[in-house]
Amino acid sequence: MLDQIKKWLAKADESYNRWSSTKWVKRLNITTSVLWNLAILLAIIFVASGVFAASVGAGYFASLVDEEKLRTSEEMRDEVYSYEETSELYFDGEVYLGKLRTDLERTETSLDKVSQNAINAVLATEDEYFKEHKGIVPKAIFRGLFQDVSNSDSQTGGSTLTQQLIKNQILTNEVSYERKAKEILLAMRLEKFMTKDEIMEAYLNIIPYGRNSAGTNIAGIETAAKSIFNVPASELNLPQSAFIAGIPKAPFLYTPYQAQGGKLKNDEGLQPGIDRMKTVLFRMKETEYITEEEYKEALAYDIKKDFRKNEPRAYDKYYYVTTELEKRATRIIMDVLAEKDGIDPKTLNENDKLYEEYAILADRAVRADGYRIHSTINKDLYNAQQKAKDNYKTYGTTRNGTIVNNEGEEEEKEFPVQVGSMTIENKTGRILSFVGGRDPEIEKLNHATQAYRSIGSTVKPLLVYGPAIEYGKIGAGSPVVDVKFKKNDNGTMWEPANFIPTSEQGIMPARDALAQSQNLPALRLFAQINDQMPINYMMKSGFTRVEEDENYIPSAALGGGIEGSVEELTNGYAMVANGGKFVPSYMIDRIEDDEGNVIFEHKSKEKEVFTPQTSYILTDMLRDVFKDERGTAGRANGLLKFDADFAGKTGTTQETRDVWLVGYNPNVTMSVWLGYDKEKYSLAEFPNRDLQPSTRVNELWASLMNTSYDAEPKLIGTKKKFKEPDGVVTRSFCAISGLAPGGACAGSGLVISDLFNEKVMVPSKKDDSLTSGSYTTINGSRYAALSSTPREFVISGGTGVSQAFIDRMLAPYGGDASKLFPGSSRFGKVVAGASFNVDGSAPAGVSASLSGNTLTWSNSPSNDVVGYRVYREGSGSPLASISESRGNSYSVSGAGSYYVIAVDITGKQSGKSNIVSIEKEKPKPEPKKDEEESKPAPEENDSSDDKKDEETKPVDDGKKDEEKEQDKEKDKEKDKEKEQDKEKDKDKDKPTEPEEPEEPEEEEEKPKDEE
Repeated sequence: MLDQIKKWLAKADESYNRWSSTKWVKRLNITTSVLWNLAILLAIIFVASGVFAASVGAGYFASLVDEEKLRTSEEMRDEVYSYEETSELYFDGEVYLGKLRTDLERTETSLDKVSQNAINAVLATEDEYFKEHKGIVPKAIFRGLFQDVSNSDSQTGGSTLTQQLIKNQILTNEVSYERKAKEILLAMRLEKFMTKDEIMEAYLNIIPYGRNSAGTNIAGIETAAKSIFNVPASELNLPQSAFIAGIPKAPFLYTPYQAQGGKLKNDEGLQPGIDRMKTVLFRMKETEYITEEEYKEALAYDIKKDFRKNEPRAYDKYYYVTTELEKRATRIIMDVLAEKDGIDPKTLNENDKLYEEYAILADRAVRADGYRIHSTINKDLYNAQQKAKDNYKTYGTTRNGTIVNNEGEEEEKEFPVQVGSMTIENKTGRILSFVGGRDPEIEKLNHATQAYRSIGSTVKPLLVYGPAIEYGKIGAGSPVVDVKFKKNDNGTMWEPANFIPTSEQGIMPARDALAQSQNLPALRLFAQINDQMPINYMMKSGFTRVEEDENYIPSAALGGGIEGSVEELTNGYAMVANGGKFVPSYMIDRIEDDEGNVIFEHKSKEKEVFTPQTSYILTDMLRDVFKDERGTAGRANGLLKFDADFAGKTGTTQETRDVWLVGYNPNVTMSVWLGYDKEKYSLAEFPNRDLQPSTRVNELWASLMNTSYDAEPKLIGTKKKFKEPDGVVTRSFCAISGLAPGGACAGSGLVISDLFNEKVMVPSKKDDSLTSGSYTTINGSRYAALSSTPREFVISGGTGVSQAFIDRMLAPYGGDASKLFPGSSRFGKVVAGASFNVDGSAPAGVSASLSGNTLTWSNSPSNDVVGYRVYREGSGSPLASISESRGNSYSVSGAGSYYVIAVDITGKQSGKSNIVSIEKEKPKPEPKKDEEESKPAPEENDSSDDKKDEETKPVDDGKKDEEKEQDKEKDKEKDKEKEQDKEKDKDKDKPTEPEEPEEPEEEEEKPKDEE
């Protein structure tokens, strides 16, 4: 048997040798050998590449998580369950305010109180392999990585429930490979410390679910069930569970409620959420959590009928306080957390990525770490100011407009006149109270802290007058110039004006210009100190949006381009009230952790902006804003129920879009702003319906201050006065030049006294600006009289000024020198020696008319007319010479023909006007003798007045003696008039010497605040 087998093998071997020795088999063997070797080589390369790629990937992964600290089991569990703690807020003095109000509502629940339908819906949609994996699903991660690298349109994601829990509770929502790597590592680690039920429960309590029917953001399945369907999570049916489970993929797209007001979306807006619900139901059927029958039944369910409607808003009365404290506490906690991790504040502010990361972490900590936040807000003062704000009824007209909401849809919105106010303690910077707005239901923006607007003329003390005093440019009463000018601004002619455009007060004391808030003096003074960089004083005073470049913008002196919040403006004026020392404002006194340990305590740091001398002089000037009869805050001062040493400033921005009033006493500073949220709306658009904007801000400031006094009388109604520091002196000076009194100045009654900073400026140089001079008027302005100017139009004996004085006072912008001393000013008897450029031509004539005995005429079209002469036809000399400043009328006497000629500054005359006449009255016919026997003949009136044939009554035999005496007096008057006419005829060749023309009286109008 064995031999047979050997023979068979030998034959087989012989047969194989014969077959393999053939030519085609040999070729096949060579090919097979090559392919085999090639396959082995490719396998080796593939394995090596895989190992290399895996090594590189592992190295890269390790580098991404290199700085991630190793968290213990307790640390990870604490962070995951951090949503259980809620921070508490306190008013000043340990007065409890309440739980921290945030934009996110969450109600915690346990897993056994959640419908199994809801749990199954989450598993089918978010993590099909939740019960099997160890924190991650590699296949899903690689799929997500491939989609990301290939920039695929389909992004299915690869996060398990565990990873989502890590992202929401421990890391941030930052989109980066570094964050994803940390998420993977921590997810696998968390699975070792927590059971699947614990992870599921935590996930269901922290996941966001869009908005509720009040428009508030919500998180946690219990909150979602009650807010959307008005049932507890344990009672959610299948369609409801599927709808809620679908929301987290895109919370604000799938939520059934709008952002503004929480109104239910229309059918089109609801459809994406309903479509998402159907997708969840399909996934539940695929993963066999529900049957085909349950699936069809759920699809047919009308989910719209279950949506909760008309849930009332649950705004707290302290909405503005809680949201502001949350914002500030978050910023503080950012620094606390960064410091714990060895990051200094400067690095945090400069590194955007770090800043974003710690902002998220701090926000999460403030809402969830159980802090006790102690504020500086005085509860009684705050409540009193809110009451006053609500009780004020004349804010103005509410406008209606449209806005684009977060969904990109236009919707109607009301725009009432908004208010922002803040009260700060001067010495400490503590924010004692504020008014954030009219109603958070209409507008949630805090107008006291977050709204930045142009500050208008409230900038003048901080940017112009304060620095000018500090530089030694002016004292409190130094002369400034209120005269218009023109300036070429990049090809455009700029012609600024005061708030009352026709107002030009010429030379006036600086304190008056500031109290009345005149624009022109501020612009001129700012130009004179511009090269010394006064903008630095604004930047040192806490105005965060002010930049150095604004120093070179002339209109900055009026607030142009200078923006600030109510808080910043209040803080800036508190600096002046605090003797020039700036103390940054603050609202949070300290923060304690949940165990009572103080993790933050505010420490004030002050820095000098103005010297005490400058601050006091500026304060004394700003007292006039309240106390002077023309001060722009005089109305507010008159409405106060108590007396205190107040100073401050008003402000109005371009087109009256904003009005401001800030006032301070030795204890506190309070500012009030009024305006619309839409800056295109003006507060002055309805003058017949609304009060003047300046009136409204005065009234509201006084109302807030009065109610604050009721709440804190000792603090608000302090009897303390601002104390004058050493170095502030009172000195006499020439009022029009600011120089030390000279003989001419004293002789002209122009010496006045006011405050100066002795350390930088007192008047020392003797005044040499005054001269004697004569002047005439043209178009109401005064000009130096020429030798040829007719004597009757020249006013002599006045006080003049030199050209050097004019050039100095009008620098650097120039202007009309004749406006330096208008007749209505306190310096009306001083004449600016301005020369009038004559044209050499005779003036144009005028047109005359008569009304009764009043002769009137038109103005001459010529621009150099100093007066007019009135003639009687046939007489060589004028009846009268009338200065152009006295008006165009004259009362003529008697019948005759009259005409008028115009006279220019050189003495040239125009042609005659048209001739107007008064005719003699014809005698009345004599009465018939048989009818009027008892009537005496009428007497003829030969006076220079119109001659009339008066009919006299018959003399009664019983006429009383008293009546006879009266008749005699009348006769004497007539004789006197005749004598006067004769005297006139004698002096025909002698021109009439007119009286000194009177300056037209200008009604002293209390100016409104300026633009």
